[in-house]
Amino acid sequence: MSTESSYYVPESSKLPIFTATAMGLLSIGAARWAGGMGGPAIFFAGLALMVVVMYVWWSLVVKENTQGLVSPQLKHSYVLGMLWFIFSEVMFFAAFFGALFYVRVFTNSWLGGEAAIGLFDNTPTGPAVANSELLYPGFESGWPVMITPDQAVNGDAAQFKGPDQNMSFPGWSNLLAWLPLWNTIILLSSSVTVHIAHTALKNNDRTKFLRWLGLTVFMGAIFLVLQVEEYVHAYTEMGLTLETGIYGTTFFMMTGFHGAHVTMGTVMLLIAFIRGLKGHFNSDDQFGFEAASWYWHFVDVVWVGLFLFVYVLA
Repeated sequence: MSTESSYYVPESSKLPIFTATAMGLLSIGAARWAGGMGGPAIFFAGLALMVVVMYVWWSLVVKENTQGLVSPQLKHSYVLGMLWFIFSEVMFFAAFFGALFYVRVFTNSWLGGEAAIGLFDNTPTGPAVANSELLYPGFESGWPVMITPDQAVNGDAAQFKGPDQNMSFPGWSNLLAWLPLWNTIILLSSSVTVHIAHTALKNNDRTKFLRWLGLTVFMGAIFLVLQVEEYVHAYTEMGLTLETGIYGTTFFMMTGFHGAHVTMGTVMLLIAFIRGLKGHFNSDDQFGFEAASWYWHFVDVVWVGLFLFVYVLA
């Protein structure tokens, strides 16, 4: 039995080894898959192993808590661990937003000849000529990049082509049919519902907690369904794919990784909902749900940034 001064030390476990193995398989499989070297089988094997490890490990942690083995000091370590995890996720997305900024502000301008660098002063024709005029004649910088430099030079014979349409603001007349807007409304609303659920749990109102948490999980699932619909529309009708130049690459990398995080957050909240049905959590012991709600708010904030810089200001 734990006391204020005790610290529970779990038994030795092989779970970290299995976790490292799963992460290695996921990384290798994703790299081979992206490179067209037959990685899906390795990737899904790693994913399956990760799911099993997470289920076993989290079940063990829940069991330890219900048995009263978790001391206040250990609970505090859980809080610090979750905070550091979210901080690492912030840095993860900061790298992508930084890449988007660099591409839009610097690289794209340089390729279009707007920057005052890389000028050839001694050309056969006499006047100074920008790199872009020698390497990519006809390419004009702009965002989203609808015509790639390769396409501007080689026309229809270009290997790298831009999309037919982009995901920017479609105009006020088409606003209600714009899926990113509905996804924004849904995700921001889910941030409110999870907060209401959190408040209800603090007040020991389990019925209200389960009702609003269940609604949050439902809204997370709806968000994912709409994002899949958006991707299908982009690929089949807009010519916007992961391979349509730097715009297609950044769009799908950023929104795709966010979608993966929404999926993970939805699963975390679903697990909290199932645990709530079993009578877990109360006003004094709720970190399992609280950590998931923190993560969900983080996902919402990232989406606001994506909506502004990937869609509205595109």
